[in-house]
Amino acid sequence: MTSNTIVLEGHTITEEDRAALQRICHLYLSSGNELENILHKEGTDEFQQMLGVGAYTRKLLGPHCKAIITETARGLFACDPEDYGVGWDIRRDGAYGERLLKSLSRVLSPSSNVLVVGAHVGTIAIPLASMCGYVAAIEPSPHNFRLLEMNIRLNNITNCGIFNVAANDKEESLKFLLNRANSGGSKRKPVNDHYIYSYDKPEEVLVPAVPLDKFFERRDFELILMDIEGSEYFALKGMQQILQHTRVLIMEFVPHHLRNISGVTVADLLDQIKGFSLLRIPSLDKKGGPAEFASLLNHMYERDVSDDGIIFQK
Repeated sequence: MTSNTIVLEGHTITEEDRAALQRICHLYLSSGNELENILHKEGTDEFQQMLGVGAYTRKLLGPHCKAIITETARGLFACDPEDYGVGWDIRRDGAYGERLLKSLSRVLSPSSNVLVVGAHVGTIAIPLASMCGYVAAIEPSPHNFRLLEMNIRLNNITNCGIFNVAANDKEESLKFLLNRANSGGSKRKPVNDHYIYSYDKPEEVLVPAVPLDKFFERRDFELILMDIEGSEYFALKGMQQILQHTRVLIMEFVPHHLRNISGVTVADLLDQIKGFSLLRIPSLDKKGGPAEFASLLNHMYERDVSDDGIIFQK
């Protein structure tokens, strides 16, 4: 079957429309070969494969497609067509973060207040809103924030406040990279650049950055979720008063983010995390008290071992 065969079955369209349809049909019919060429060309470079497939998806959908809406087990979510991080996960699996959400559902109550620092497009914050009283969601990327706004509306969420700022230790205009192939990997401009942060040639923008202690009057967040691609040290430094009232802090721990993006050590990070009595590292099935925090995290830091969510508890 050719694009001409498909288009010629319609007899009432204009020549201009016929030509446009032929171009679209040809693009779809040749898509398999083009995708195979992308994957073959990039070989074992997973970052370039992800970038190539994302760019190809945008080409396939056209320049005016700004989002793909996927129905998941937890609601409807719009993601950028080029996003092969969270966007690809929800399109492939119809779900995201299920293990985390199920574990949190057992400890949260309808009166709980939750702070999500690094909300991306809301695939965690929006389901959490159905479990608790209030969610505050922080997202610095202007592109991700527009999709977060859209997803709040798509799911009729009324108890989630969303804020387009970066959590920081001081007020400033922060240099920020908008990654395309993995939009959830957008981040403050690294202290030390590396291929894995800039392989997709991210746009550099300025975003408003604020200490959350000044930004929020409330101090009653019993749970904080933090996934901000290396800005954890700065965010924690600017929310010491909030942390005093927090029962549980769950945060991503990535050694190369500490080294290259924020330029801090494990000791620097732990200086901002006071008053917690237990650290759990799910990926290693380890836990320890305050005297062991440094040794546990330095063990991971020295071996470049990451965890999507280490858990500090009081």
